[in-house]
Amino acid sequence: MPKKAITTLPNIYLVGPMGAGKTTVGRHLAEILGREFIDSDHEIERKTGASIPWIFEKEGELGFRQREACVLGELTQQKQIVLATGGGAVTQQVNRQFLKQRGIVIYLFAPVEIQLQRTYRDKNRPLLQVENPEQRLHDLLTIRDPLYREVAHFVIDTHSGAAKDLAYQILDEILE
Repeated sequence: MPKKAITTLPNIYLVGPMGAGKTTVGRHLAEILGREFIDSDHEIERKTGASIPWIFEKEGELGFRQREACVLGELTQQKQIVLATGGGAVTQQVNRQFLKQRGIVIYLFAPVEIQLQRTYRDKNRPLLQVENPEQRLHDLLTIRDPLYREVAHFVIDTHSGAAKDLAYQILDEILE
């Protein structure tokens, strides 16, 4: 692939549900492109000095979403980055606008069964700390899938294939 084509690419933003591979694939993609990788959830924790479960507990989902919108507003103004967003970032109209207008948006799709396999032990996911996490994942995907698709320039199915291969697949799609 031509070096010039890669260096002139706008920011790349990864959206999708929990467990779709946004962070893992994003790290590979950033490495391939020689760009900085940022995970918006980690950035929120860094800026606030608090974990996401703590923010949810003290401020509720609304408080977290307000913090998330501020961080995404700042991050999407940076240049030459690969950004993995939180699974619910697309629920806010302002975030969808930031993402769609300021870069290339890739929806990493994963079916609920795969999401569940990849997240079932993770206690850092407040929305899954319920009696039936599988049903919660189904409910979230029903609400969010149309929003992911609305904002996405490309959709990549992540339920099979190594993360590095998926990163190359994303590049192929973008550069076609």
